Amino acid sequence: MKRVSMQVAGTIALGFASFAAIAAEAVKQDQWPFSATPRATFSEPWAMTFLPDGTALVTEKRGALKHVDVKTGETHDIKGVPDVAYGGQGGLGDVIIHPDFAQNKRIYLSYAEKGDGGDRGAAVARATLELGNGGGSLSDVQVIWQQTTKVSGGGHYGHRLAFGPDGKLWISSGDRQKFTPAQDMESTMGKILRLNDDGSVPDDNPFADKGGVTAQIWSLGHRNPLGIAFDADGRLWEQEMGPEGGDELNLIERGGNYGYPEVSNGNHYGGKPIPDHDTRPEFIAPKITWTPVVSPAGLMIYSGDQFDDWKGNAFVGGLSARGLVRITLNGEEASEAARYDMGARIREVEQGPDGSIWVLEDGDGGRLLELQPK
Repeated sequence: MKRVSMQVAGTIALGFASFAAIAAEAVKQDQWPFSATPRATFSEPWAMTFLPDGTALVTEKRGALKHVDVKTGETHDIKGVPDVAYGGQGGLGDVIIHPDFAQNKRIYLSYAEKGDGGDRGAAVARATLELGNGGGSLSDVQVIWQQTTKVSGGGHYGHRLAFGPDGKLWISSGDRQKFTPAQDMESTMGKILRLNDDGSVPDDNPFADKGGVTAQIWSLGHRNPLGIAFDADGRLWEQEMGPEGGDELNLIERGGNYGYPEVSNGNHYGGKPIPDHDTRPEFIAPKITWTPVVSPAGLMIYSGDQFDDWKGNAFVGGLSARGLVRITLNGEEASEAARYDMGARIREVEQGPDGSIWVLEDGDGGRLLELQPK
């Protein structure tokens, strides 16, 4: 899929994009404030999560779930993963663990699944993880959510997952490159969704009284949300790819409408204009927009002690930016603080149990890197 090339480090638009500033030039490797140690290599890795014992799970887009000893780099396959519809931006996506994983051993996977006649859609399954003999398997696999509806094409699944401080399961759902479903309350495409851990709908969702798939919706008007994370105060932040320009970092509000495709700080591919957010104040504007784009992937808000000065900062992987973007969060406001040139497309960023930062490079041969303070 076509993306705007990186011509400068980036232009940031804050609030309604009435103020623009040029981002700092990307920090080169010899000036990084951290070391980056390769720990393992994967084929098209997409997401990762840590287990309580310090090992990790890593998804590969073609459908493999790997159990990884991050100290030795040894990896083993987990059996029983649902069949995935691989192609385009689709395949095996996110992986997270249940807040009570130590007791119930439950994990959650997102993936693209086939429909009729070549149609596809995102889905979320939960399963019980059983480890042993170097590998492991999934049992009691249950599909608890499916994107409504399945459509043609292979783009914009979104399907990032997170558990919130409220114990609810949050799902980002892309517009599948179909535009109008992002504003359609009878579709889950182009939305942020909030569910109970079994896939049922919480009674206190903003549109719960509407019933059906509408009841799942927490916010709408999103394009391709590829990262969601909660800060220390329980606020939900989301990043998404814009069209030709206009990548976004958003603070998600209950029942909020973020405007896509009616507004964007980018334009349609081919140059057809889209009105900016400041022309439609009824829509919620992003806290940061990037043009040229960074092609954001993954979102982590740091809470560890290894990088004490970065506590409370957000980190976004950059695909076209080929780097790691650090963002200062100040209450409900945000600004880019630094950009680190990693020399590769960065698909995922996570915090390790000891406060280290971990990133996954995109594509075949994508490395898992551990970042530690110098």
